Amino acid sequence: MVSERINSIKQALPEGVRLVAVSKYHPASLIQEAYDGGQRIFGESHVQELVGKYEALPKDIEWHFIGHLQTNKVKYIAPFISLIHAVDSEHLLKEIDKQAKRCQRTIPVLLEVRVAQEETKYGFDPNELLLFMESGKWKQYTNVSIVGLMCMATNTDDKALIASEFEQAHQLFLQIKAQWTECSWGMSNDYMIAIQYGSTMVRIGSLIFGERTYN
Repeated sequence: MVSERINSIKQALPEGVRLVAVSKYHPASLIQEAYDGGQRIFGESHVQELVGKYEALPKDIEWHFIGHLQTNKVKYIAPFISLIHAVDSEHLLKEIDKQAKRCQRTIPVLLEVRVAQEETKYGFDPNELLLFMESGKWKQYTNVSIVGLMCMATNTDDKALIASEFEQAHQLFLQIKAQWTECSWGMSNDYMIAIQYGSTMVRIGSLIFGERTYN
């Protein structure tokens, strides 16, 4: 069932758009089922849960950390994480660089830009992000590789508002770009809109795994 849902979603995605199966709060058995069906990219947002799944599941899984990451937790995922989606401050970027250096690796990251109107959302203000990139300060963090932007749209049924927020993020991406390749926006309820505005990576959970089981 899980594999069928994944294949159905993948068939609807244009070439160049990858699926991150958001597996947080779901058991390793369901992730294994998706893996057996060919899915390799999974998204988690709780460090302890992610570490447990990493240890229990096949080692060629590409684990993405998609939630708000606390600096004191970076060290636990630094040895194996494939991509950190939501780098919302220079402070966090600096810590990722430090822990990546300790592990003798370079960690790919996305900078989170705050385009939604909700105060609960994290991320760089768009102007703040432009100033940070123009300053060149990010170049000192040699063990991180900034590969693009991430954002979350307002949690609303207003499709026009969602579209305008994704468009703002995409315009910012085009303005900065540099060597960036990734735009991570779009979830179960808005990923088709996100694709229209440059998304290269959609984070889909409930459409694949059903509603989450909270422990």
